[in-house]
Amino acid sequence: MKPIAVLGVLLIAIGIAGLVIANISFTEKKVVVDAGPLKITADQQRNIPIPTIAGVIAVVVGAGLLFYGRKARS
Repeated sequence: MKPIAVLGVLLIAIGIAGLVIANISFTEKKVVVDAGPLKITADQQRNIPIPTIAGVIAVVVGAGLLFYGRKARS
């Protein structure tokens, strides 16, 4: 399989994952007070939204690369 076809398959997989997963959530620890030996931290929940159009574009471009990679092989 040509590298361009492999890239196409990866883009399709990433695009489908982006369509299935609406956002990425993670917890970040922040230091609120740092006064000498006293440190107070707080957990802050963060969400990164994944736009639907990004997933669709990744699938379409991946399919195009896969098609081009298979066509160029012949």
